[in-house]
Amino acid sequence: MIATTVQPTTHRAEWFASWFDSFHYHKLYAHRDETEAARFLDGLIPHLKPRRGARLLDLGCGAGRHSKFLASKGFRVTGSDLAAGSISEARKSEQPHLRFLQHDMRVPFGRNAFDYVFNFFTSFGYFEEPGEHVAVVRNMARSLRQGGVLVLDYLNVRYAEATLTSGEVKEIDSVIYRLTRRTDARHFFKRIVIEDGNGEPPEFVERVAKFTLEDFERMFARHHLSIENVHGDYRLSPYDSVTSPRMILVARKKDTGGEDYLHERLLRTRLSVSGVTPRYDASIH
Repeated sequence: MIATTVQPTTHRAEWFASWFDSFHYHKLYAHRDETEAARFLDGLIPHLKPRRGARLLDLGCGAGRHSKFLASKGFRVTGSDLAAGSISEARKSEQPHLRFLQHDMRVPFGRNAFDYVFNFFTSFGYFEEPGEHVAVVRNMARSLRQGGVLVLDYLNVRYAEATLTSGEVKEIDSVIYRLTRRTDARHFFKRIVIEDGNGEPPEFVERVAKFTLEDFERMFARHHLSIENVHGDYRLSPYDSVTSPRMILVARKKDTGGEDYLHERLLRTRLSVSGVTPRYDASIH
């Protein structure tokens, strides 16, 4: 269940909090549209074989392109994202089995609530502290039911390094986007300077961690997630560490021997002792 007492925490000093909620972000990535999402999910769903009515979380959903398609297939879908503008746009498509929430994925978002958690289009790896990434993995694992499945779509580090284009200029609707890319030992960086004729050009810098398959294996193992399959692109080709453009991880939550139940009981006891009554929102189910 998703706790209603937890509010999304907005870190406006963090690059992704402002950039992902900006008009220019959506213009620059407009080619990542509903058609692309549908094509990918049409291939993925037969691999996963979710039952009709399964509960799905689209974590980092943006404006909801994947969420809307999944709901159209008969699943109960919750989309969650930090960007208030994206969630406002996504909510225009809400229906009884499709709902959207503004939420920071570093804050817990439920326990044993979902059959599947999806994290698409490299919506991970942005945070300053390594422990924040581990916290997100923990939150994803805890939100899954026993036997539930996490699908995490990430860039492939070696391929991204080999194909990196240092400079690029795009013109979209008379706006110039100047892109400069670089790397260091731990991150990829993309600097975006926007020339729209309205004074000093604003700029943003994206930063994504260089997580490898081995990094994810370690993070997942700490939280009872076992990788069952790895795909190398949106056609679900086999993963190759050198030639695959993507690293799409499919991991299952193992039986924790009641650990989740005991942790939940302990949490409830601590809240009760402190005088706080935990409240949960069952309406998403």
